[in-house]
Amino acid sequence: MASRGTTETSKLKQNLEEQLDRLMQQLQDLEECREELDADEYEETKKETLEQLSEFNDSLKKIMSGDMTLVDELSGMQLAIQAAISQAFKTPEVIRMFAKKQPRQLRTRLAEMDRDLMVGKLPRDLYTQQKLEILTALRKLGEKLTGDDEMFLSTNAGTALSQFERVSTDLGDKVFALASVEVEKTKQ
Repeated sequence: MASRGTTETSKLKQNLEEQLDRLMQQLQDLEECREELDADEYEETKKETLEQLSEFNDSLKKIMSGDMTLVDELSGMQLAIQAAISQAFKTPEVIRMFAKKQPRQLRTRLAEMDRDLMVGKLPRDLYTQQKLEILTALRKLGEKLTGDDEMFLSTNAGTALSQFERVSTDLGDKVFALASVEVEKTKQ
């Protein structure tokens, strides 16, 4: 009783992160094995995984509406899930780093991609897609972007990323509104 739910909150957060990791790994494995699967099998497996992500997202919504101690951690996970479901992000690795709020790892991945592009190891279209995802994730994590990065985003951002940004902003507003209502309730 002395922990006031801290231990339980920590365990719940750990379980949720493991569930998210498992689903993101499943998506990543699916993309890596795409060539080995026939089109129907690939689409069916991807659909099932996205359905699982959607169910996970619904669970997070329920938890967030009743347990304010987890709102910050869960909202990051929820944004990552929404990005995967909306297919704004196509790279599970980027989604995972975003969900875990790992801007340093995102920047490291971006530097690796720059190098791979220069040596011809990464095609330009894949580089552009992944760079867009990483820069969008960094922006949503509150990281400062260079002028060149901002220019790259404005030049290359598609509708899926724009929709994700709009959805995530709306969600953030809702979370803060819900939190302020709960704070007011506790004051009374």
